Amino acid sequence: MVVTRKKLLFIINPISGGKEKKDFEKRSAQFLDADLFEAQYRFSEKPGHAAELTQQAISDSYDVVVAVGGDGTINEVARTLVNTSVVLGIIPEGSGNGLAGYLEIPMIMKEAILLLNKFRVKRIDSGKLNDHYFFNMAGIGFDAVISDRFDKDSIRGPFGYMKTVVSEIGHYKAEDYEFVIDGKHYKEEAFMISLANSPQYGNNAYVSPNASVSDGLLDVCIVKPFPLFLLPKMLFHLFSRTTDKSGYVDIIRGKEILIRREKEGYVHVDGQPIHLGKDLRCSILPSSLCIIY
Repeated sequence: MVVTRKKLLFIINPISGGKEKKDFEKRSAQFLDADLFEAQYRFSEKPGHAAELTQQAISDSYDVVVAVGGDGTINEVARTLVNTSVVLGIIPEGSGNGLAGYLEIPMIMKEAILLLNKFRVKRIDSGKLNDHYFFNMAGIGFDAVISDRFDKDSIRGPFGYMKTVVSEIGHYKAEDYEFVIDGKHYKEEAFMISLANSPQYGNNAYVSPNASVSDGLLDVCIVKPFPLFLLPKMLFHLFSRTTDKSGYVDIIRGKEILIRREKEGYVHVDGQPIHLGKDLRCSILPSSLCIIY
C-alpha cells in the first residue's frame, strides 16, 4: 500500500528565546520521519509574517504547519489555522512556552520532533478577546503592563520577566472593573485579570491550576490588590499551583465575558501587548484548533 506523505511546513522565528536557529533544518531533519512528512522550511522576517506564511500554506494545501518559536509565533500560526483542518505543531523555542508546557510538548528540540512523528492530534479551544485570538492566556491590568514592558526589554527568559515585575510592581495602581460573565454581573477592584484557556503563563507559573484547553470554558482569574509584603506568598501560590487557594484570587468560569474598565490601555494575548479600549469582550471557541500533542 502506498502512503501519501503529509505536507509539513516549519515556520521558524529566528530570534525567539534568544536562540540561534540557522541550522534548524539540518538538525531537525535528523529526527523527522521522512516517510511520514514532506517538509519545507521558512523563516519569519517581521511581526505578522508567520501568519502570512501560514495563510499561504493553507492555500498550498499543507497538512501541518509547525511553529518554531515562542508564544507569539505560536499565536500567529494558530490564529490563522482556527476552524481549518490544517494541524498545528509546536517546537517550543520561546521565553515562556506556556501552551507547550501545558500540553507536555518537550522543550528539547529532538524530543519535540519525535513527538511530531507520532502525529497524535486533538482539537482544543481558542479564546478571543475583541478581535484577537489567544490559545494560552490573555491578560488585563498589571499582567498586560508587564507584557508591554517585557516586549521592549532586551533581557528575555524568566530572569528578564521577574526583573520587569520587580521594577513595576511598587507603583502600579489597581483599577475598578465591571464584569458580565454568562449573564451574571460582578464588580471588583483588581490588580490584574487573567483570561486562562490553559493553566499556566509558562515557566511553570500556574495562574489557574484547573483550567483546560478542552472544556469549552475560560477561567477569569481576578487578582485583587494585595500588600506588597505578601508578594513572596503570592509567588509561592503561583509556582505551587495553589492560586485558587489564595484569598486574593477569585476564579470564575464562563463562555461569554464582558469586562468594562476605567480607561483604555494595554491587554496582552499570549504575551503580545495590544492597546484596546474600555470595553473588552471575550469568548471561547470550543474545539476550533487541531494540534499535535
